[in-house]
Amino acid sequence: MLARECKKELTEHIIPFWDKLVDEENGGFYGYVGHDLAVDKNADKGVILHSRILWFYSNCFIVLKNPEYLKKAKHAYDFLVKNCVDRQNGGVYWMVTADGKVSDGMKHTYCQAFFIYALSSYYDASKDEDALILAKQVYDTVEQKCRDEVAYQEAFTSDWQLMENDALSENGLMADKTMNTTLHLIEAYTELYRVSNDKNVLRSLYFLMDIMQNKIYDEKGGKLMVFFDKQLNEIGDIYSYGHDIEATWLMDRACDVIGDEHLTKRVRAMNKVIVANIASRAFINGRLNNEVEKGVVNTLHIWWVQAEGVVGFYNAYQRYGDAEYLDIARSLWEYIKAHIIDKREGGEWYSQLFDNEQPDTSKPTVDPWKCPYHNGRMCLEIISRA
Repeated sequence: MLARECKKELTEHIIPFWDKLVDEENGGFYGYVGHDLAVDKNADKGVILHSRILWFYSNCFIVLKNPEYLKKAKHAYDFLVKNCVDRQNGGVYWMVTADGKVSDGMKHTYCQAFFIYALSSYYDASKDEDALILAKQVYDTVEQKCRDEVAYQEAFTSDWQLMENDALSENGLMADKTMNTTLHLIEAYTELYRVSNDKNVLRSLYFLMDIMQNKIYDEKGGKLMVFFDKQLNEIGDIYSYGHDIEATWLMDRACDVIGDEHLTKRVRAMNKVIVANIASRAFINGRLNNEVEKGVVNTLHIWWVQAEGVVGFYNAYQRYGDAEYLDIARSLWEYIKAHIIDKREGGEWYSQLFDNEQPDTSKPTVDPWKCPYHNGRMCLEIISRA
């Protein structure tokens, strides 16, 4: 039933919503839809948003085999390649205007990761060798410009001069390095290695997995630390429930692709602890709370946290055989159906809800971060796994 309902949500709700945002005049997809569902056709277009759209339609085609999805993927790919790649300095920009001119030339490692992730999947779907070549080029740029002896630095100017990490810092902190960027590099490099079998990518993937296990994982707390200085010393006191549950299944996926039994055993032991802690600490009244900072729980209910919870707990059930985790995955899906899915005509999913389950009307339906990646991927994962 879960897989059937996820397929229905994907094909009858999420995909049709994003289909309507195709910008036929300027290319790509419209970059902003307010909570009131009004489309701003002149809004800037996020490169992360477009990379995630490219990933989404590529994987919709791979799983569901509808050629219309591959056409939409190509539409996103063409816009990204034409407007968002810096041919002189390497890498991709942060933001472009509605008609494709650079509006924010920042180079962020997180953004490069999603571009690599998307191009790798698009290559898998389309067999377009140029996409794989470009993915490898951006991978090389990341390795040359973003990596130091400790981990990966975050934010750079368009010509790769280090700058403050405003984009991924929060809670009043200014982080030199983050768990979030490390996680999504793992995600990107896993996909790139899967489709390319490139041994350099594999070595980088091992480096990243080592960072997650030995630097970012807080063994005493059974969780992943979030923000760090240059030497990967923790700054702040934040526990991100959503990132933790997402990380478990993405690291499991990396282990599947790498195929190293020793690594798999160590990662699984870590993930078992993380999943059990999220189940006991974050899963309250059928949904997941957002995070805890300095012991204070943030009870906003975020769309992507619920979606990643479904996948993370379903993955844990499949790997560990604990029926409790399947029950949690199903409970989260019931919560999503009842509260997160926007049932208004022309709606998609609400971005976040307050503790009383009312939507935060200040949050848009589409923006540079709000995309079809988490909810679409949840549906695709459940369809494929079931």
